[in-house]
Amino acid sequence: TDRKKFHTAPVGQVFRLRPFHVLVATGGGYAGYRKYEDYKLEQLEKRGIEVPVKLASEWEVALYKSVPTRLLSRAWGRLNQVELPTWLRKPVYSLYIWTFGVNMKEAAVEDLHHYRNLSEFFRRKLKPQARPVCCVHSVISPSDGKILNFGQVKNCEVEQVKGVTYSLESFLGPRISTEEMHFSQAPHGNSFQQQLVTKEGNELYHCVIYLAPGDYHCFHSPTDWTVSHRRHFPGSLMSVNPGVARWIKELFCHNERVVLTGDWKHGFFSLTAVGATNVGSIRIYFDQDLHTNSPSYSKGSYNDFSFISNNNKEGIPMRKGEHLGEFNLGSTIVLIFEAPKDFRFNLKAGQKIRFGEALGSL
Repeated sequence: TDRKKFHTAPVGQVFRLRPFHVLVATGGGYAGYRKYEDYKLEQLEKRGIEVPVKLASEWEVALYKSVPTRLLSRAWGRLNQVELPTWLRKPVYSLYIWTFGVNMKEAAVEDLHHYRNLSEFFRRKLKPQARPVCCVHSVISPSDGKILNFGQVKNCEVEQVKGVTYSLESFLGPRISTEEMHFSQAPHGNSFQQQLVTKEGNELYHCVIYLAPGDYHCFHSPTDWTVSHRRHFPGSLMSVNPGVARWIKELFCHNERVVLTGDWKHGFFSLTAVGATNVGSIRIYFDQDLHTNSPSYSKGSYNDFSFISNNNKEGIPMRKGEHLGEFNLGSTIVLIFEAPKDFRFNLKAGQKIRFGEALGSL
């Protein structure tokens, strides 16, 4: 009798269902289903078949957000920092290289045994000559990646992929006071978009770059500009791959992100690093106070930090191509900036681009 009790008690505990377990299992299963759907869409696109836009409903978004992606991302981050035995490094990194098509010939250190853990491998630096910076065009790509969308901002809406938009104000947050910026002219107009345009005759433009897991994970300054302000939005860490971006409206507004705003020679300029699943860590090199993917946060909150102070009236000057920050895996960079009406992008939607190559110019 004692032996029977000894064996049956743990079994009852194992199969005792709790709401949290059901929620995680359901949400995780649904996320896996969405991954499979994304794969099918990618195969159709490769065959040149146009896929109609099908947006997620509110309950689908809520179910996806129920998956503890922030907790999983923190766990993944800690796992990445575990030092691997020297004999295990080459097979582990070789598998990653084969899976995601990493070009190690561009790496500053090609020897796989040099990288103590996955985190160091993800954030590997490139050889100086691997990414020449274009000096002719005024705006270059800040990172390696895939161009999801680009063009003029219209009606205060920005396209994350073709046919799927998000609100400009929801993405950037309330407008920063002019005291924290040093624009030569005061904003005009009533809409949020018009308030960002500081010079008569200018337009607002945007460009979205998706970084895949196999891409170079550092990002750089896309032009000569001055960073005046940082706004950090804690949030979800849903996947930002093109399939999910096509499925969830305002995906970038749901996710954690770091918005850097300032100005360049033509007026307003901003660069936003958007977090994603397993990319809870966003680092800005000159901002030591920034801490992303914290265990707790208030929904819809954000925190501001100004780089203009009594000791630094001009903010943080950045030169085109200068190191700006890094992701711990891969995610998305969104540029939103002001430029004259004759600004032209030299891009095609869906094309691969590398850091240093031209995005557009006057």
